[in-house]
This record gives sequence, C-alpha cells and structure tokens, in this order.
Amino acid sequence: MTSPTKPTVLMVPGLRDHVEDHWQTILQRALPNARSVAPLEHDKLSCAARVAALDAALRDIDGPVVLVAHSAGVMITVHWARLRRRPIHGALLATPADLETPLPEGYPTHDALRDNGWLPMPRERLPFPGIVVASTNDPLARFERVAGMAQAWGSRLVHAGAVGHLNPASGFGEWPRAAELVAELSRERANAPC
Repeated sequence: MTSPTKPTVLMVPGLRDHVEDHWQTILQRALPNARSVAPLEHDKLSCAARVAALDAALRDIDGPVVLVAHSAGVMITVHWARLRRRPIHGALLATPADLETPLPEGYPTHDALRDNGWLPMPRERLPFPGIVVASTNDPLARFERVAGMAQAWGSRLVHAGAVGHLNPASGFGEWPRAAELVAELSRERANAPC
C-alpha cells in the first residue's frame, strides 16, 4: 500500500493499453509514486471491463490519487467517476478521444463503441479537479468538442497547440508538460482532505 501523504499517480491508458515509447509509460518510469491500470486480457473493447480495471487498481491504493488519462483512458475515467465515489485528488485528462464522432480507419466503429457501452459519453461535472489538454489538430477529436467536454466536466482547459493526438505517432514520446501538470494537480489540494 502507498503512503497517504503524497498522491499516487495512476496512469489510465487508452484502448491501445501500454505503449513502450508513450509519454504515460515514460512518465510512470520517472515518478517514484506512479503505477498503471493493468492491461486487459479479455473484453478489451468493453467499457465496463475497463472501468472495472480502473476501480480494481484504485482499490489497491491507500491515500490520495492523481489520475493521468489519455485518449479513451479519459472516457474510462469519466465513466468511472459517474459510477463510483472514491475520492480523487485530481485528474490530468489528455487529448480525450471524441467517441461520438466517427474515428479514423483502424479504430473501433461508432456501432462497436455503442455496443460496448462507451456511448453516450458522460457529460456530468466531475467530483474532482481536472485539467483537460486539447490539441488543435487531433485526428480523434476537434478542439471545440474537447473544450465542450472540459466545460461539462468542470475542468480547466489547457490549449496544447498542434500536438496531434499526443502519442508516439504524433511525435510524443516524452512530454515534459505532463510532469508539470501532474505536479500542479498534486499540490492543488495539498491541504484538502482526500
């Protein structure tokens, strides 16, 4: 179990799970208090299975937690927040995939996402502080749509510029801004009970 004084940073990967050269994987290795939701062996497209995996990872952590979600991991996080009430210190929600609009070839279809419980996307205010990072040229979500998500979730929007989907295919690899935003979220409620 983890010390309750400093938040544990929990990575919530997207549908591609753990990618070795992804900024989440690099950040996890760099932080002494970080871990990740375990990859699924079965039901990989099931939103309920992904939410259950996040919930199981959180049950193994004592004390405050900062979630670091990317792409569909953001949707896993907001679906989880709608169903569960474990206190969360804050969440970095980077380049959420807009699952309500058709995704590029190679990604699940709208029907497959609907049939696996991803739709509709939750629009309720999150019960914890959030920072949503949006890209101006993300092939998985238009900036305006992500800005609307941030507003609905009661989260601060960070305009990241033209960073694509903020993944290795877009040139990220290492993303130093992630550590800065996680540190900000870790401090944000330092004196608040979690």
